[in-house]
Amino acid sequence: MMPFSSKSISLLKAYLFPLILLSLAISFHLFVIPSSSPISHYDVLGIKQYSSIEEVTEAYEKFSSRWSSGEEEVPAVKDFVQIRYAYELLTNPLWKRDYDAYGVDEHIHTLEELKAKYAEEAFSKVVLPLLNATSSAHAFNVLTAEDFKYAIGSSKGLLVQVYSSGSSRAEEFFYNWKRITDLLDGVANTGMVELGEIELATYLAERTSTGQPFFRNGLPSVVAFPPGCRNSDCLVSYHGDLSVDAVTDWFVTRILGLPRINYYSKETLAKNFLAKSGHHKVKVLYFSKTGERAAPFLRQVAKDYWAYASFASILWREEESSIWSNNFEVDSAPAFVFLKDPGVKPVVYHGAMNSTSFSEIMEQNKQQALPQLRSITSMDLGCDARGYSRAGYEATTWYCAILAGRPSLELDKMRETMVRVQDTLSNKGDLGAGDKNSTSAPEAAAALNEKRLTFTWLDGEAQQKYCFFYIHSETSFETCGQRRDMIDVPQIIIVRYKRNSTKQDEPKAAKRQPKTIWDTFEEDNEDLASQLVAKYDGTMETPEIIQWVSKIIKDGDSTDLPFFRTETPDLTPEESDAIWSRGSQTVLSTGQGLKQRVQGIATNIHDHMGDPRLGSILLLAAVMSFGFIYLRRSQSSPASQSTEPSQPTTEEIPSREKKTPRRAVSNKDKPTSITDDEPKDANNLLPSDSDTD
Repeated sequence: MMPFSSKSISLLKAYLFPLILLSLAISFHLFVIPSSSPISHYDVLGIKQYSSIEEVTEAYEKFSSRWSSGEEEVPAVKDFVQIRYAYELLTNPLWKRDYDAYGVDEHIHTLEELKAKYAEEAFSKVVLPLLNATSSAHAFNVLTAEDFKYAIGSSKGLLVQVYSSGSSRAEEFFYNWKRITDLLDGVANTGMVELGEIELATYLAERTSTGQPFFRNGLPSVVAFPPGCRNSDCLVSYHGDLSVDAVTDWFVTRILGLPRINYYSKETLAKNFLAKSGHHKVKVLYFSKTGERAAPFLRQVAKDYWAYASFASILWREEESSIWSNNFEVDSAPAFVFLKDPGVKPVVYHGAMNSTSFSEIMEQNKQQALPQLRSITSMDLGCDARGYSRAGYEATTWYCAILAGRPSLELDKMRETMVRVQDTLSNKGDLGAGDKNSTSAPEAAAALNEKRLTFTWLDGEAQQKYCFFYIHSETSFETCGQRRDMIDVPQIIIVRYKRNSTKQDEPKAAKRQPKTIWDTFEEDNEDLASQLVAKYDGTMETPEIIQWVSKIIKDGDSTDLPFFRTETPDLTPEESDAIWSRGSQTVLSTGQGLKQRVQGIATNIHDHMGDPRLGSILLLAAVMSFGFIYLRRSQSSPASQSTEPSQPTTEEIPSREKKTPRRAVSNKDKPTSITDDEPKDANNLLPSDSDTD
């Protein structure tokens, strides 16, 4: 065998790229297109696409008559099974409709099974019919095209099942779908769309690279619209397992953006949840008997109350029942436990709940027993000079008793004391008017009952500006700001708020008009109520604190003190936004998110690989590459040939063009500058061989 010459190798390298494109185009036409576009059932029967049921029946009868008369030999069993399968599928109106419009053939796996089953059997052993028709009568909340216009775009989101009345898989999925809709009741809207609604079903279908509607995983198909979406751009198709848990979790997590409520064991509950969920939040424990994911309504409540509470799930086991009973007073599951202040008895609710009942319970228990003064609670507590009293607009004087301190064991003990103070006064506040006068602290009890008195606590470390504003003393660093040493001294203060009713009732026309932009800013930041602060210096005993609070209220209500206002620092939010609203959904782990993206890319590549136009594009690119390279090489070849003889030899150069080498000039002979004056006796000499006369 003769080795390749250097010219052949050079030619092969030049045309390597178009040769690769040509081989890809040939391979695509020979292997990819046949596998991605299998022979249709109409081709099996030898009739044109979308033939009528009558034409399908006539074609099959022709086959049968030729076999019976001996005019044509009976085909092999596998070929007969394929012909019979096509006949049964295309003579069923529902199956034919689904196959013609969307390529749905959910029995195709049966065809392969039948071929394998009867591969070694005689022709007469084939049991007919091959397929058993099923009719799905289970459907509810079926959407028409008109109904869909009103269902889409709601604030709750929409989950839709696309089904066919002739689909056995849709029939099997019905009970799971019923359970899914029950779980989503009150959280999202749901509906069913039958393939007979051609326009709507096509709108909800996916598209091939050529624009043909199809359902990737057949029927039933589950699709979703996020809240507020009214167009197909945000339609999301589900491609996972059709189990209740998988579909529900996908919808509430990815579409609605609801958080997952993680499960904790007795070993990890304190370490990974109670210690990390933040001391400013109520802890909600959900005890489950089944270990299923938290219901969507529970996850919705967890999202709505994320600023007030943290949620955890616990699997109830009988062998651990004594632990939960001793620590949280839980006797059985399902159960909900609300953990509030240190030393405060847990609030326990046994039994199952629905969305309405749990939302009501959550609203009642969202605050700690001694509420924390925070940016989101100051208005509700009446501890904001820019707001109003809890007693309403008519109240001119109200009070806020604040326990301030850094999170510590000392603060926890004082919180327990303040809870006892609050409970004691609250019980007395329920007494009649005559009994109140006989109590040791009637003013405080009455003010608490009238909602003019609020007890709260302040995180002196997180709210250091606010804390320093009210506590001006040499010991304020022991209560407010970052911890400098091991000393933590909680302090109790009372802020008296008094509304300037004269200014509030002043007509708008009589109000001073701002003269400058600075006057406008000053009015916007101005507090509506004056504030006076009293600091408690007694012992931390409940009766003494009660007496002090009552005396402050008595003096504040009876004494006409000067009206003084100042701008109060804003409370710093503990969290700026919910964790699941930051960037991508954090409820989906990084691994899952990466896996989904990779699967999406692979799916897109697979879809485009089935595009028959791709082979033609590759072939056209190969031909154009061949032509471009050929023209480029043919143009460069004559040019190189014409330039070779044009190079003169040394002998052909005229002797007059040969220049003698220039003598080196020393620096001392060189003029100092090109602008030097020309010598007076300079002559312009021409060379002896010049053409000038």
